[in-house]
Amino acid sequence: MTQSQIGLIGLGTMGAMLALNIAEKGFPIAVWNRTTSVTHQFKAEAGMLAPMITPCETLADLVAAIAKPRAIILMVPAGQAVDDQITALRPLLDKDDLIIDAGNALFHDTNRRSADAVNGPRFLGIGVSGGEEGARHGPAIMGGGARADWDRVAPILNAIAAKYKGQPCADFMGPAGAGHFVKAVHNGIEYADMQMIAEVYGVMRDGMGMAAVEIAATFHAWNKGPLQSYLIEISAEVAAATDTHSGTPMLDMILDRAGQKGTGRWTVIEAQHLAATIPAIEAAVMARNLSSRLEERLAGEAIFGAAPQALNGALSLAQLEQAMIAGKILCYAQGFALISAASKAFDWPMPLPEIARVWREGCIIRSSMLNDMATALTEDPARNLMFAPFFAGLLTTSHPALRQVVAAAALNGLPMPALASGLAWFDMMRTGRSTANMIQAQRDFFGAHGFERIDGLADKHGPWVGHGI
Repeated sequence: MTQSQIGLIGLGTMGAMLALNIAEKGFPIAVWNRTTSVTHQFKAEAGMLAPMITPCETLADLVAAIAKPRAIILMVPAGQAVDDQITALRPLLDKDDLIIDAGNALFHDTNRRSADAVNGPRFLGIGVSGGEEGARHGPAIMGGGARADWDRVAPILNAIAAKYKGQPCADFMGPAGAGHFVKAVHNGIEYADMQMIAEVYGVMRDGMGMAAVEIAATFHAWNKGPLQSYLIEISAEVAAATDTHSGTPMLDMILDRAGQKGTGRWTVIEAQHLAATIPAIEAAVMARNLSSRLEERLAGEAIFGAAPQALNGALSLAQLEQAMIAGKILCYAQGFALISAASKAFDWPMPLPEIARVWREGCIIRSSMLNDMATALTEDPARNLMFAPFFAGLLTTSHPALRQVVAAAALNGLPMPALASGLAWFDMMRTGRSTANMIQAQRDFFGAHGFERIDGLADKHGPWVGHGI
């Protein structure tokens, strides 16, 4: 019997779709699921791909079905389940076999697992983005670990990845947890992008009184211009959808309480550790957390009155589009700045231009802007993306609209945390002399922490030292 070229553990939605993708690309695959009936059902429903799939009832059967040196992909929930699976596999594998965690792992866990794999079996952490559709037909893949381990399975990963003009959207990001770190930042940008879209949707719905079908048409039109992206595309589709039960717009029937799996929160926490500024992403995570507090929000509305007010023509759809363009540039710039900070802090030479290229297709944040971002990062990887001539030009044109949109929203009680945070960051990033001198004076007054003088004198304290609290 021909042995499989790779194995996969975990036939949930993502695992099943990824296994079919691998089989479809011509690589025989052995699969195992904790529930044996799921494994056999997967094979039975694989249709023309069934001959490429070997269902296994035990882990020992799985290991025996794969050609040496073996490679096994884990598609199980992040956290303890991954460690448990590695523990169960380790006695069955050879030193040069490779375990690949393709879930949404916390990169610190991937660092630990990589360190534990020094004496074998080997370990690779890969971020996979694109949801169910991406897993089945081509995700974006971000690898982390030893370069030799990546190169060993790259032919398979490149084959199953999404393609941008024929180029695989898969690449090696760096050592240990670098791949999962990049995937977490991807998800952080995703949070911010989704939140900004939700904010302009709120302006259209509550501030402009637009019907769902009109909002859908607006998103559809925007998707033909600079905002062309997967998230704008699907926003048009969901706004246009009709609920089969009530016959009303589907959006009007969905409870406004958003879920999350933690990757956005991880991104924000790590940014704080790295002193990286990602306020639009932070605001998006905050907004999701606050959305879950529905009872509190209803209590607030009962006390203070409903916040959203009609704009009475204060804004146009063209201004909203320009505000979204500015906000999108700013949140991506923040994400790439965070990756750059991690690259320096962890001594991971992460390839920023290649990251942008990997994100051009397959992933949730794929956007027409990413090709220009890849070009800008190639020209100067150390430069903040918002300062690149192409994006600086777009911001110069679009930030006045962002300012008008945020101001009008604030005056009329329309919540806009991500776009407002992006605007505040933009203004701080272009302010040559900030107000932090007051903070330094305060710190010196109450704690004698000292400060630097603009004239270079060595006197590091103000005349108040010794008179403070």
